[in-house]
Amino acid sequence: MSVTDLIPRKRNRDIAIARSPALAAESRDPFINLHREVNRLFDSMWSSFNFTGNFTSPSWPDIDLIEGSGEYTLTAELPGVEDKDIEILIADGRLTLRGEKKCEYHEGQRQLGERYYGRFERRMPLPEGIDEDKVKASYRNGVLTVTLPKSLEAQVVRRIPLQTS
Repeated sequence: MSVTDLIPRKRNRDIAIARSPALAAESRDPFINLHREVNRLFDSMWSSFNFTGNFTSPSWPDIDLIEGSGEYTLTAELPGVEDKDIEILIADGRLTLRGEKKCEYHEGQRQLGERYYGRFERRMPLPEGIDEDKVKASYRNGVLTVTLPKSLEAQVVRRIPLQTS
């Protein structure tokens, strides 16, 4: 009699193991079982927190950058943020959007909360050839629009003649 005969098992599991040699080898390996249990514990732990996409997203606020003939237009959605709580900086070829969305509720007032509150900061490299002295920004209906005009050198288009031989 071997030691494994003394371990109580469920009958259905033994039948499945007997039919599949690969499954039998896996089920007897204690490290595979430990690995599965640890994964199950972490999965159940993270699912109990109910994180939303905005909380874990490193790229909030969402932006669009559109290139026009003489300028770039950057738009960012910042719903619920007041204009006095937004800061826009340009330094070292980077544009930084910084601000804070303040919580509208006091402790104990709400039962369910999925909206994002708190400070945010997003840094992005600026395209080449921006005239940093003429950058303008406006904020209306929760949408920030930053106009980044191209410098005169960046707007010049030169035609290159094609040589054939």
